[in-house]
Amino acid sequence: MPSHQHPGQKPQGHQGESRAHHDDARKSLKLGVITASDTRTRETDESGAVVRVLVEAAGHRVAHYEIVPDEAARIRAAITANLPALDAIIINGGTGISPRDTTVEVVRAVLDKELAGFGELFRMLSWQEVGSKAMMSRAVAGVSGGKLLVAIPGSPAACRLALERLIIPELHHIVAQLGL
Repeated sequence: MPSHQHPGQKPQGHQGESRAHHDDARKSLKLGVITASDTRTRETDESGAVVRVLVEAAGHRVAHYEIVPDEAARIRAAITANLPALDAIIINGGTGISPRDTTVEVVRAVLDKELAGFGELFRMLSWQEVGSKAMMSRAVAGVSGGKLLVAIPGSPAACRLALERLIIPELHHIVAQLGL
């Protein structure tokens, strides 16, 4: 038992945060899922489906879903039109290095605070699965208007990795920190 803990006291989390505080945050959240793609449709958007299924399996509600072309203005419009009514938006696609991949630049432009660790951890986890190709993963997350905004690569495997290993495990904690 740590020296700062009294007998019978429950262990405390990061920075003295009690488990009760963490448990209080376990509400169903309203999320948006946006797929940035020039070629996908609702029927062929496997990555968007992976994100929606995992979000709902974690007890949250997908309150908005759309596919937008890989165009900066359209991605930005989708974010700004929908984020105020949601707790978070997860964008998949448009994070590569081709000239049409602008999701990361758009997301960074609307962020008030970036969670640099998200991209770093995503690339570390990707390295374990795909090796040096992970250096091209431009995942980014942060806070925009007091809400969580995340952009992840558009492959189904990358979406699954980001949701299962990073986003879902910390979603409640992040949203609680934002006061949502």
